[in-house]
Amino acid sequence: MTVQHDLSKEEQILQMMKKVLTDVAKETFTRPGLKHPLSDTTILGIRDCLALITSREVELSEEHDRPMSQRPRFIDEPQTSVVVSIDSLTPANKED
Repeated sequence: MTVQHDLSKEEQILQMMKKVLTDVAKETFTRPGLKHPLSDTTILGIRDCLALITSREVELSEEHDRPMSQRPRFIDEPQTSVVVSIDSLTPANKED
C-alpha cells in the first residue's frame, strides 16, 4: 500500500489499519461448515474496529471538505449521476 502524503498522519494510520484488518479477514476466510481459525469475539472485534475506522474517516473527510470517494462500486450498481450530451440540449429543428 502506498502512503498518500496529502493525508494527515491520522488518516494514513486509519487507512493502513483498515487494509491490515481487511487482509486478515480475507486471508482467514473459511468455507461454510468449517471451523474459523479466529474466535467469534475476534471477528466481532475486527468488525467493530472497521466500523470505528470508517466513522472516523467520514468525520475527517467532512472536516477537510473532502468527498468520500473510496467506496467500492459494483458493475451492476445503479449510477447516481446521469451524463447528458450537450447536443441533446439544442433544439432539433433549428431555423437559421
